[in-house]
Amino acid sequence: MSETSTFFAEGGVQVSAPGRVNLLGEHTDYNDGFVLPVAIPQRTHVQAAPSPDSRFHVYSSNLDEHAEFEVDGELPDGYARYVAGCVHILRDHGVKVPPLSMKVHSDVPMGSGLSSSAALEVAVLRALRRILGLELDDVQIAQYAQAAEIRYAGVQCGIMDQMASSLADTGHMLFLDTRTLDRKILPMPADTELIVIDSGVARTLAGSKYNERFAECREAARLLGVPMLRDVTDVDALSQLPSTLQKRARHVVTENARVLAAVAEGVDGPTFGRLMNASHASLRDDYEVSVPALDTLCDMLRAEEGVHGARLTGAGFGGACVALCKRGQAAGIAEAVTTRYNQDRLLQLAGVLLPAPASQNGDSQPQPLFD
Repeated sequence: MSETSTFFAEGGVQVSAPGRVNLLGEHTDYNDGFVLPVAIPQRTHVQAAPSPDSRFHVYSSNLDEHAEFEVDGELPDGYARYVAGCVHILRDHGVKVPPLSMKVHSDVPMGSGLSSSAALEVAVLRALRRILGLELDDVQIAQYAQAAEIRYAGVQCGIMDQMASSLADTGHMLFLDTRTLDRKILPMPADTELIVIDSGVARTLAGSKYNERFAECREAARLLGVPMLRDVTDVDALSQLPSTLQKRARHVVTENARVLAAVAEGVDGPTFGRLMNASHASLRDDYEVSVPALDTLCDMLRAEEGVHGARLTGAGFGGACVALCKRGQAAGIAEAVTTRYNQDRLLQLAGVLLPAPASQNGDSQPQPLFD
């Protein structure tokens, strides 16, 4: 089976979906809370066409790996499990999905906390929507993508990542109530821009303590007699919980409050940055999902003049940090911090995420995520 005949067959489609960076509202979405993500320029691209046989074929150009599966057979391993999960979710809703061939290429770094899995799921579902002529809106796409990750990838995720990939853009914040799915598109704080830096410490959600944190939050809510931790707004009410559960719940309650404070009218860059700093401290001390490399990187970012605040982004246990800085200063700050971080930590080379156009001498230069 040649790639040309498979991926450029008549009737094929090409779609994409972005990754995301979350500014505030970490680990609150599976507690029915509030989140504040932004789409990033990096995207996952999917080409899909009818399969030449009775099997689904998926090729990842990033990994140079080919996977096959049958709709009634065993789920494949790795990235293809997310693809198969999307197919199964549609079948669960009564949609007959014929065998397809798909080619996947992604600019979203894997294992960096920037929702590479959600970008893949949304892109696959967009491809299926188009090739099958399905009447699915963007919210349904996000809901199906979340269900695919929970049921077939085994990650008890909330819906933030999929909603951001399906609905957010790179120029605005998506303020989302994950219980009701009410949402607003809001501007960034005036005269600011973002820096996103990969720490070089990779992590996988299914193999981390993500599902453990999910279970701890559910137990805390049960002991408090509420449906979800979203329903608690008074930190003093958490005193009845065992020590570990009290810390987990305190993060969720205070993080929800930080998101609501950040979207209040008139919040400026310095105020927003202080909320980001407080969020990181809470993720480090109460939720215990940070690692030394993330703490070091955030400290280095905060030490730079012009940075309002910095925090880990994503589930933690590795991945990336996001910083809010004064407009026009991101490129210089990013270059200074990544240089010092790589020298001091002796870790895998950290990279400033795209766009990073080549300079005249052919070297890639760190660039701000947004202009």
